[in-house]
Amino acid sequence: MERQKFNVDADKEKRTCDGVVFDSGLEMRYYRDVLCPQVESGEVRRFELQKEYILQPEFRRDGKTVRPITYVADFYIEYADGSVLVVDTKGCPDSVAKLKRKMFWYVYPELPYRWLSYVEKWGGWLDYETVKKLRAEEKRKKKKEKERLENGQD
Repeated sequence: MERQKFNVDADKEKRTCDGVVFDSGLEMRYYRDVLCPQVESGEVRRFELQKEYILQPEFRRDGKTVRPITYVADFYIEYADGSVLVVDTKGCPDSVAKLKRKMFWYVYPELPYRWLSYVEKWGGWLDYETVKKLRAEEKRKKKKEKERLENGQD
């Protein structure tokens, strides 16, 4: 099958769960493997999929309407203890995602917000920043190993 933007599989069946077609397989996996069990256990009281947040409202300039800047989070979660969490699943965020994250932090400082990635070799679900550090560390180790081999040090 042909891949779409952000390497999302065009086959919607592969990213569908409970009748919901998710934007990505990663998002579906979080829903199926993390959120649903938490709902079933009673840990999660309520959640919303694809919750929209206004980062900059609509305004007028030179007689023209400038559309608002919005951000759509993968998950808004309310826990049984009253706490909330906004979650976005990320494999490899682009520059727009990074910019919108900064805007979200500024506009909604009171909302806990996490980017989560799934990497099996490092134990599953991790904060994106942790994954980024682990990838950089792995890259450094490979570079050092390559240099060591090139210098004849076994």
